[in-house]
Amino acid sequence: MMMNPTIGIIGGSGLYDMADLTDREERRLSTPFGEPSSPYVTATLRGRRVAFLARHGQGHRLMPSELNFRANIFGFKQLGVEYILSASAVGSLKEAYKPLDLVIPDQFFDRTKGRVSTFFGRGLVAHVGFAHPFCPHLSGIAFDAARHAGATVHKGGTYVCMEGPQFSTLAESKLYRSWGMDIIGMTNLQEAKLAREAEICYTTIALVTDYDCWHPAHDKVTVELIVANLMQNARVAQEVIAEAVGRLPFDRTCECATALKYAIITRPDAIPAAVKRELEPLVGKYLTEGAPTS
Repeated sequence: MMMNPTIGIIGGSGLYDMADLTDREERRLSTPFGEPSSPYVTATLRGRRVAFLARHGQGHRLMPSELNFRANIFGFKQLGVEYILSASAVGSLKEAYKPLDLVIPDQFFDRTKGRVSTFFGRGLVAHVGFAHPFCPHLSGIAFDAARHAGATVHKGGTYVCMEGPQFSTLAESKLYRSWGMDIIGMTNLQEAKLAREAEICYTTIALVTDYDCWHPAHDKVTVELIVANLMQNARVAQEVIAEAVGRLPFDRTCECATALKYAIITRPDAIPAAVKRELEPLVGKYLTEGAPTS
């Protein structure tokens, strides 16, 4: 019998599967928040059990604003995942971050509109810390893995998460640059927030496809350009992910592992029973008798 995966992989645009996955098993999950983007593929990679999810679904049929982020992350939690490596296409807002480079960001700036970014509510309130939105240990592993794979990789930087599906206007792109932002994408912020609430370590391997529209040589962004660069980057991305997986696990002394320990503010006896049941994988250990409270 195969062990449950502890490592999750989210494949973004251009990374819908990984050739090196063996001993594959497709897992269809339902969650209190609906259906994930696609079935999870649980498999073996570098001797570790992993769960792979195609963020945009099979055939890339879901827009960023249509993604059921809560179902995707909750499904990983149900599988027993403790680490998530997320691969994503991004535009560059800096000359030094060239197309085909990789970036391991360490901050976010939110430009999305009304996306649901929490598992909580409906009678249960929790406030997790999010000053440092990426797991520093997992990000370090991803950076070292990228260097080992021979990629040109940059450590740190701020990821602007925009709504989409349209690309930026020239005025927006220039404004983000003036603010000191580094890369821009449409998906990762909600994943990171929900992973933190689920006490899962999370990092992004950002694949630079273009210079957004601020650059004189890239005065417009096209899907054709992005797809061409993604296909070129797909091999390197898979090598980086595989190398990072091979370096896991690590001792989870990071804040990710205990993010909810002092975050739940609602009195246990005031929480609706149905919500307790639904969120048991997240909060069960904190709502039992003698559990730590804030």
